[in-house]
Formats: sequence, C-alpha cells, structure tokens
Amino acid sequence: MSDEQPRHRLYYSSPIGIIELTAADDALVSLYFVERQESTQSAEPLLPLLQQAREQLQEYFAGRRQVFDLPLAPRGSNFQMKVWRELRAVPYGKTVSYLDIARALGDPKAVRAVGNANGKNPISIIIPCHRVIGRDGKLIGYGGGLWRKEWLLKHEGALII
Repeated sequence: MSDEQPRHRLYYSSPIGIIELTAADDALVSLYFVERQESTQSAEPLLPLLQQAREQLQEYFAGRRQVFDLPLAPRGSNFQMKVWRELRAVPYGKTVSYLDIARALGDPKAVRAVGNANGKNPISIIIPCHRVIGRDGKLIGYGGGLWRKEWLLKHEGALII
C-alpha cells in the first residue's frame, strides 16, 4: 500500500452524521465524522475505491454488511498498528474491553496505551474502535461522540438498552 498523502475525498451522509473518507490511489486512509462537508469539490471523477467504500457503508447502515472488504492504509506507530489489527478481529455484534485488547497483545498493563491507540484510530467503523468498552461494560471514549458509539453498538446488536 502506498505511503503517499491522501489525494481523494468523499463525503457520505450516514444515519449518524456526515462521514469524510480520504484515500490515496490504492487504499483508504481515513474515515472521520465531520460537522460539515467542505464546499470545494474535485472536478476529477470519483476514485473507484471511494465509490466502493460508500457502497459498503450504505450496506452496513442498511444492515446488509457485517464485514468490510477494503484496502486500508492507516498511519500510526507500530503499537497503534497492532491495536488496530486487534480491533479488526473483533466480530460484528461483539464487544471487548481495553484490557482484552492489551491481553491479546501480550501486555495486560498496556490498557492506557491501548485506549490511546484506540482513540487515534483514523478509520472508524471499518476499524471498529466503537466495539471497545470499559471492563465494567460502560461506554467510554469515542472520538465521534458517545451517542454515535451507542448507536453503532445498538445497530450491530451488541448493546441492548
């Protein structure tokens, strides 16, 4: 996957707000919730990868997709990359704690570092950081807002309130 800076952008209006997707030519680089869409639109045709990402997000929000199949190129430290790989292993409809991730990485004392890496996840939803909850079952920490985390977990059937 390329190390080049993202050159392509797409905004998607999801049921829980506007999502900004960015991609290099060969991989998705970020997926963030934003307050509004930038007014400048590129004149070039939409990158097929971004079209595919939008379609998969539409399927996810419609309840027809549980696993994303997109090339990803998140940027982060080696530790962050390990945490994000563990996040991708958390199945749809399930949750894990920060301690569970730390243990999976072989260091149960790394809970805070796992939380920090989780919070820096640049490709939310697809790298499902929303599936990580407190050891006591409480919803804590989500860059997109706890209300979105709650919505996503309810949508996936992992949270029944």
